[in-house]
Formats: sequence, structure tokens, C-alpha cells
Amino acid sequence: MPWLGVDGVELHYDERGKGAPVVFSHGLLWSGAMFDAQVAALSSRFRCIAYDHRGQGRSATSPMPYDMERLTDDAVRLIEKLDAAPCHFVGLSMGGFIGMRIAARRPELLRSLTLIETAADGEPRLNVLKYGAMRLVSRFVGLRPLVPPVMPIMFGSSFLRDPARAALRDKMRDELLALDVPRVSAALEAVVSRRPILDELARVRTPTLVLHGDEDRAIAMPRAMAMARAIEGARVVIIPRAGHTSSVEAPEAVTRELGAFFEAHA
Repeated sequence: MPWLGVDGVELHYDERGKGAPVVFSHGLLWSGAMFDAQVAALSSRFRCIAYDHRGQGRSATSPMPYDMERLTDDAVRLIEKLDAAPCHFVGLSMGGFIGMRIAARRPELLRSLTLIETAADGEPRLNVLKYGAMRLVSRFVGLRPLVPPVMPIMFGSSFLRDPARAALRDKMRDELLALDVPRVSAALEAVVSRRPILDELARVRTPTLVLHGDEDRAIAMPRAMAMARAIEGARVVIIPRAGHTSSVEAPEAVTRELGAFFEAHA
């Protein structure tokens, strides 16, 4: 598994396949592995690069505080250093915050943009208070008490109630339990303190696909639709029976939409 030095931090990434580059940018608390199903299916046609943000997954802990702008700079440097421009950029939640910034400011790096379960506004005040309380609790008693309330935020009810998905639920729950509290706190701060980017989206001319799980509780549907309306020509697809992590909950549906979209903008 390769690493790439970017601004004093070693970023971990997984690269498979040949063809037009596709860069996958993951959501808060997870890693590039949340796109394993898509990489496995699409690497026969595309050069798939799934990376871990600084301070998350297998990437190194950041030696300095960071925000969404620094994470965006990391993605830009990774694309440039791996000679992956122009790429199809796929961002889920936190990764979508990054993808929108690249599309608005460095459009020459992108061939297309896919935004999954994400939004262009700032974090709602109620969420800021809720996540602040969670961070305080985790600092004193660890993450175990927080996993039960976090699971319904990250996953839809269909996934959580499906007996056939029990093993996968246990795997995702174990990944949450294994998180390092200081690293989680730094990543969470980058998310909740981000500034809105809605005012920049009118500049986006990159072909854009918006995928959104119909059971997403973390990013309510109206927030995602406001983002889509602000991007000229954005196409919206609702993923049924999926919550905030549709790449894991509905992998076939997400992969099918991505493959068709990439081919249409080859």
C-alpha cells in the first residue's frame, strides 16, 4: 500500500486499474476503504485511487491543526503528484466538501464531479452542539458509548434492520470502536468549522452527479437539493434504502451510477 508525502504528512492511498483516473475521497470517521466495492468493480475500466485524509484511516496524524481548506489542498497536491488530472472526483460527505472546493477553484484538475450524501452549507448549529457534546464525552470515556447513537447517523434504517447485513454492520461498528479519539476530534473540528461554499458553486462547470440516500439523516435531503440547484446542469439520483454511507449500504446502485456517469464524460 503506497504513501505520498503532502505538506509534511504521509497520505495513504490505494491505486488499482488503468484508464481515466478516478479519485475517491471518503467521509468523516472512515477511510478510502468505504469505496472498496466501487474500486473492485470499476478498476477493470478506470485507474481508481482511494486515499485517506490526513489524520484518518492509515494516513499519518497531522502535525498541525487543519481545516477543510488544508484538506482540499491535500487533495489537489495528491492529484498533481500522482499525475491524475483531469480525474473523475468522487466525494462522499466530507469528501464532497473537498470536491466542491476543487471544482470551484481548480476546475482544470477535474473531468467530472460526483457528490454523495453531502451539502454546500455550513454545519447546522444543532449538529455543532451535538457533535461538540460527543467529542467531550469521547475524551473522558472513549468512543464505546457513542457508537449506538452514531450508527443511525451513518447508516439508514434499511441497512441497520437487515438480518443479511449483520456481519457488515458488526465490521463497521468495530471500525468505529477502533478509532483514535484525538484524531477523530481533529477531523470532526475540520468538518463542523467549515465555511459554507454555496456562493462559489455558480462557478462550477464540471459535469456533476449528485447521489443521495433516501434515508440519510446526517445530510437532510433539502440541503443536498439546494447544493444541486446551485450547480449548473447537476444531475440528481436518489439511492433507495440507503443512509449517509450509500457506497457501503447500496454498493451496486452507487457503482452502476458512477460507471455510467464516467463513461458519459470520458
